[in-house]
Amino acid sequence: MRVKKAVVVITGASSGIGRATALEFADKGARLVLAARSAGALESLVHEVGKRGGRAVAVPTDVTDADSVDALAARAVEEFGRLDVWVNNAAVGVFGRITDVPLADFRRVLDVNIGGYVNGARAALPRFRAQRSGVLINVGSIVGEVSQPYTAAYSMSKAAVRALSVSIRSELQLDGNRKVKVCTVLPAAIDTPFFQHAANYTGRKVVAMPPVYAAERVARTIVSLAAKPRREAVVGPAGRLLVLQHKLTPAKVEGAMAVQVEKTHLSRKKPATASTGVLYEPSGHTRKAAVSGGWHGGRRTGRRRMVVATAAAGAAAVLWRRSR
Repeated sequence: MRVKKAVVVITGASSGIGRATALEFADKGARLVLAARSAGALESLVHEVGKRGGRAVAVPTDVTDADSVDALAARAVEEFGRLDVWVNNAAVGVFGRITDVPLADFRRVLDVNIGGYVNGARAALPRFRAQRSGVLINVGSIVGEVSQPYTAAYSMSKAAVRALSVSIRSELQLDGNRKVKVCTVLPAAIDTPFFQHAANYTGRKVVAMPPVYAAERVARTIVSLAAKPRREAVVGPAGRLLVLQHKLTPAKVEGAMAVQVEKTHLSRKKPATASTGVLYEPSGHTRKAAVSGGWHGGRRTGRRRMVVATAAAGAAAVLWRRSR
C-alpha cells in the first residue's frame, strides 16, 4: 500500500509512540485522524504536523466508549473519503502487586487496553471490508510474550492484543479476504512518558527498564507495516532475542525478567505515593504531551547484563537450529 495520501487513524496519539507515529506518517505524506482524551495535546500535534507540511484533524476520543470510537472512524471517512490504516495504540498501565492494586484500577487497564482495541477493530473492519482493503495495526508489547511482576493487568492486556490479532486474521482467512491485513507490533522498553503516566502502588518510583529504545524506532516499524504488512514485528534487538530465548528456556527467562524488573524498573532510592496516574483523566501537563519521557540514553544501568543475556540467547538459538 502507498503510504502517501493514505488515511490513517491513530489512537493514543497525544504522546509517546502514538505521537511519534503520527509525525512519521506525516513525513511520508499520509493524512491523519488523531485520537486521544486530551484535546489540547491533540491540537498541539495537529499544529506540529502542519509545520511539517502534513494534514491532520484532532478527534478527542475515549476508546472505552464504542460509540465514540465508531464516530472516530466515521469522521475519517467524512474528512478524507476513506480509511486505509487504523493504529490501535491507546494504552494505560498500573504498577503494583496484584493484591495491592485496587480492583477498579485493574479493570480499567483491561478496559482501555483490550476493550479499546476491540472497539477500534469493530469500527475499522466493516469499513475495510466495504472498500476491500485496509491495515489494522495493534500495538502490543514484549510483555505480551514475557510477563513481568508488578504489571499483571498490563501484561495480560498485551497478551490479549496478540490473541485478538490472531483471531481477526483467522476470521478474515475464513472469509477469503486477503486484502485486509492485521499486524501486531511488540516494542521492548521505549522512551515515552508512559512510566510517568502509569498508576503506581509499589511505593517506589517507576523508571524505564534498560535497554531503552527511541519511540521513533517503533513509529518507523508501524509505518513500514502499513506499507508492507506482516503478522508480527518485535521492536528492539533485546526484545527479539528475549522472545526467542523464552521459547527455548522459558523458566530461566521468566526468572531473569523478574530480577531485572525488581532491580531496574522500580527505583530503590526514590519513593512514590500511591497514584492512579492517567487511568481516569488525561495528564493536564502540556510538557507530558511529548514523544520522549526523557529516558533514552539515560537508562544504561543493566545494559551490560542484558547484552550478555541476549548473546547467550543467540548462541542457544544457533545450537537449537543445528540440532534440528
